[in-house]
Amino acid sequence: MIVRNIKQEEVLAGLYSAHGGGVAAMLLDSRVLQGMLFLAHGMLKPGKTIEAHVDPYEEIYYVLHGEGLMMVGEDSQRVRCGDAIWIPCGSIHSLENNGDEDCVILVVAAMPRMV
Repeated sequence: MIVRNIKQEEVLAGLYSAHGGGVAAMLLDSRVLQGMLFLAHGMLKPGKTIEAHVDPYEEIYYVLHGEGLMMVGEDSQRVRCGDAIWIPCGSIHSLENNGDEDCVILVVAAMPRMV
């Protein structure tokens, strides 16, 4: 069993800037995971944006706190606490915190299944 907490020194030591506007911490990654690429905890301050980008894997953003404007491909939608957003592999996506509170998300990434 591996347990990681956002407040652990080893997790905090790995804080990084996420696509221009967010701050993220990698909780688990491919060094220990077998079927997924990573699980990260991200935070956007009000007015900040995770800039539009494309990843070579699929992701799920899960909003833990706050709200924002999510763009995936040609679609934009307001998202809030409790929303899960699926981002297909290779899709351009961004998240703007246009609310008054921090927007806190979990990001899960995995390679798509081959059918």
